[in-house]
Amino acid sequence: MKGRLGLFLGFGAGYVLGSKAGRERYEQLRRLYDNVQASSVFQKASGKAKDAVGSGLDAAKDKASEGVSKVSDAVKDRRSSSGPGLSVAPPPN
Repeated sequence: MKGRLGLFLGFGAGYVLGSKAGRERYEQLRRLYDNVQASSVFQKASGKAKDAVGSGLDAAKDKASEGVSKVSDAVKDRRSSSGPGLSVAPPPN
């Protein structure tokens, strides 16, 4: 019984001390993040990254629409050159 009590007391003390240190570290990291986010260098870099993503997205849309039109044209060409369409074999006797 004494072993369990010591275990629980040790766990409780570790939890309390760890949670306090964890909260302080969290607050420290939060302040650092806020400072970085507010800096002009970060704002400029963020704007450039957003612009790059936007232009890349536009280019990807253009390439995708080109691919769709090529596939569509190929399907139309096959349909027109293959005759009346798909033929089905007659049922077995």
